[in-house]
Order: sequence, then C-alpha cells, then structure tokens
Amino acid sequence: MTDPDQLPAGAITHGSRVEMHYAMSLPDGTEVVSTFDEQPLQFTVGDGTLARPLELAVYGLSVGADQSLLVSGDDVFGPRDAAKIQPIPLSEFPEGVSAEPETLVGFVTPAGDEIAGVVLECNGDSVRVDFNHPLSGREFHFRVKILQVQNPLPDNRDN
Repeated sequence: MTDPDQLPAGAITHGSRVEMHYAMSLPDGTEVVSTFDEQPLQFTVGDGTLARPLELAVYGLSVGADQSLLVSGDDVFGPRDAAKIQPIPLSEFPEGVSAEPETLVGFVTPAGDEIAGVVLECNGDSVRVDFNHPLSGREFHFRVKILQVQNPLPDNRDN
C-alpha cells in the first residue's frame, strides 16, 4: 500500500469517507450489479463495507477518477465451495417464489440473517440451491467513479 504522505491531496486513504458509483460486470459485458442509475455507495475506507481487495482498488484515487480493473472473484468472495450447494425441501421453499433453474431466491437463516441462493434444479420434492456468491470462481470487471472524498483530519498529537 502507498504511504498516505505520498498521495496527492484529496486522495482516498484509510479512514476516508467516500461517495462513489460502482459496477461489477462479467468479461462478456453482462452487468451483475451497478449503482450508476441509483444512489451512489457511501462508505468509510476500512469499515468493512467493501471487501479488502475492492478497497485497495480505490485507494489513492481522487474525485473524478473513473477506472475499471479485472478482479478475481476468488480474492473478493472466496472460491466456490461445493458444501454451499444444498438441497432444500420444496415444502420449505419460500411461498410464491419460482423454483425454476437460475432463479435468485432470498432465504432467512435460523439466526435471522438473509442469504441469497440460485436455484440449480428442482427434482420433485426438493430444490438444489447454490449459496456461493455468484462471482465466486469468476473474474469480473470492477468499475468505480469517485464522486466525493472526505479525508480524516490529520493526527497532530506529536506536535
């Protein structure tokens, strides 16, 4: 990581409050997620909102920067895990939700957390659902456009 003292004034560093648009798309151009037509993302660098590899991608950028890079889904979301492909009894499948293959479905865990899964197949009374992140095991383009940067005040305790 670059020394924060060597970055231009206004550049994103640890603790910066950032407002940005971002998009993730597959190499063939298929857009997976985008904020460009919605509200921009606001976060503080280091607060865990973005995965560490994605934070590093914006580190050092300034307002107006518009950049795209190819990212490994394994680095950001972890490798695909066969244990995350689970059979769900059709009787426990969310009511009114299609069990057709490729359908993205939201589930609530016993702990009350929300988790998304993609239907792989429906076999009569059971549905196989993949709970891996859709970008695990795949490369994707991460595009950012920096709208605002508010850097933390310098620590002057040594003065």
